[in-house]
Amino acid sequence: MTTRACLREKGEAMRRRLFGPDDGAPAFMRALNTEASYGAIWSRPGLALEDRMVCALAALAAVQRLKRLRRHVAAAIDLGLSPQAIVEILIQIGIYAGFAASEEAVETAGEVFGERQIAMPQEPSRGDSLEVLSERGRKLMAELHGDRATQGYAAPGNAVTGALYPLAIQYGYGEIWFRPGLDLRRRALVAVAAFTALKLDGQVKKFGQSALNMGLSRTEVIEAIVQTAPLSGFAPALNALGGLSEALGGKA
Repeated sequence: MTTRACLREKGEAMRRRLFGPDDGAPAFMRALNTEASYGAIWSRPGLALEDRMVCALAALAAVQRLKRLRRHVAAAIDLGLSPQAIVEILIQIGIYAGFAASEEAVETAGEVFGERQIAMPQEPSRGDSLEVLSERGRKLMAELHGDRATQGYAAPGNAVTGALYPLAIQYGYGEIWFRPGLDLRRRALVAVAAFTALKLDGQVKKFGQSALNMGLSRTEVIEAIVQTAPLSGFAPALNALGGLSEALGGKA
């Protein structure tokens, strides 16, 4: 049986692994964070530590916790995530939280890179036509979502959402999901974590199921949601898990 002492020990080890002797958090939060965040969540099995960091960066950037994001960018570098992968995570959340959120998150990451004398990744040349983006985006949607790719706001004949959704297909699925530096499996993690942080339960249900088509296991999808709890709230994570449970039939 797990005890608080056990969680504290595991949590302190995880905290030091991620942030060294000082993670910059207020001292009066240290015991709570050590047990509930680093011991009980960051140390859980079922999702690799590097993948947990991907989820953490996505959640923090989506809800603009920039001070904490700065610390996690530094920790992500130490874990071995490349600067390009970090930037790609922060760009992708712009589809869900707005490109203004991406801009501020990338600026924050750039400050960390500068302090460590790491060059910002070069912007890849992306000259594909809108027609190519649309075709590529629709193919990815079908691969990701199957029959769900054309339901609800994504229905091709929806005259209301049709004013905006083609842009999401082109620049979300067709452009951003295919940028180099982050594979589709991790992009699925980014989507699930960001939607959870933003309290978009319908999208969590949709992408949580679709993530299984990108090589993630059910356990990994569940853990991606759990990972967001100490960063963007336990209530949003629990709501997301409830919706996902319905979609997956309550199976782990």
